[in-house]
Amino acid sequence: MKKVNWSQEVSIQRSVDQGSEADRQIVQDIIEQVKLSGDKALFEFTLKWDKAKLNTLRVTQEEIQQALAEIDPQLKQDLEEAADNIRRFHELQLREDIVHPLDAESYLAYRFLPMDAAGLYVPGGTAAYPSSVLMNAIPAKVAGVKKLVITTPPSADGTIPTGVLVAAAIAGVDEIYKVGGAQAIAALAYGTESIPKVDKITGPGNRFVALAKREVFGTVSIDSIAGPSEVALLADETAFAADVAADLLAQAEHDRLACSILITTSDKLADEVAVEVERQLQTLPREEIARASIEAYGTSYVVESMDQAIAAVNQLAPEHLEIMTRDAEEVSKQIRHAGAIFIGRYSSEPIGDYFAGTNHVLPTNSTARFSSGLSVEDFQKKMSVIYYSKELWQENYPKVARLARMEQLEGHARAVEIRRDLEDN
Repeated sequence: MKKVNWSQEVSIQRSVDQGSEADRQIVQDIIEQVKLSGDKALFEFTLKWDKAKLNTLRVTQEEIQQALAEIDPQLKQDLEEAADNIRRFHELQLREDIVHPLDAESYLAYRFLPMDAAGLYVPGGTAAYPSSVLMNAIPAKVAGVKKLVITTPPSADGTIPTGVLVAAAIAGVDEIYKVGGAQAIAALAYGTESIPKVDKITGPGNRFVALAKREVFGTVSIDSIAGPSEVALLADETAFAADVAADLLAQAEHDRLACSILITTSDKLADEVAVEVERQLQTLPREEIARASIEAYGTSYVVESMDQAIAAVNQLAPEHLEIMTRDAEEVSKQIRHAGAIFIGRYSSEPIGDYFAGTNHVLPTNSTARFSSGLSVEDFQKKMSVIYYSKELWQENYPKVARLARMEQLEGHARAVEIRRDLEDN
């Protein structure tokens, strides 16, 4: 793991491969075929790309019950407890409508309304994470989304991973469909004979999924085009090198493009962490992936003071930030840009990934400077309401008319004045 002194030129932004122009054309063709042929196109693409010959797209209740029977009881209990934690935390995000009285009758209001339908894309293969099902589905359900569906690519034998089905059942997902890739995004955006059209699509995927989400944005809402994951650890000499190394590797094993950074005031800690990273790598099952990540993006930055360390974090705006310092909670109050903050030795980032209740769908690639993690609000619309009484209109319509004429919009002025003329008659 590289050790360097901090420089203000440092960035964690990485160029993310979102596909070539040829890939984009493939995605556009897939979308058009799904719009034209519906389920028929989905069956054909599933056979072509996933090698699965299906008779029906929708996961049956029998398949879900079989998954619930097959899963290890302890794992099922753990998923249920995690779901409860996530649900309770996200219920705190619900907001009451705002009403601002203007007079005895008149008011302005701001209403929070759930979307009618949302779709969650769940990647297949080794990237099928039940925890992500909970993190995407539960906020939607808490928000009050009426219909929540999952699309996920099947294995060649037509099955879906047991953990995904169980997590979906626990989260209250309404329908699950065996379809993946760009064709799944198209189906969610435009609807087919089997799959309902939704208002919002969330969930990660490969470059074809990312390109498809870009293409359908505007027809539907999407969460984001997420980049590779990242963690920054802010630590001083009180931190334990083994803890720091383990947390860096927990991020590195995700992806060769994952970024794991240590920002420390202790040169000694940086050296000790480098040794620990190498020691722990040797027994990590995903060593090849984690090592590639560490060699490309793993860096220890040594800073001169805690103030400089805090400034460095705010400049990087990491997806995950762990703070292992004296007065870690006080230090955290000076952080303005991070997707999520984990305070102290016992708040390792996987606690948030799986169990604590906060959402693990977070802004990457320094976008925490201006965006936030997935929440109940992402599945709601906000709607303004205006109710003017006759008395309030009489008091204010001349002002509105003057403002409209200032902008040379005579029709606007007449629209508020015509009621005066009708009153005179």
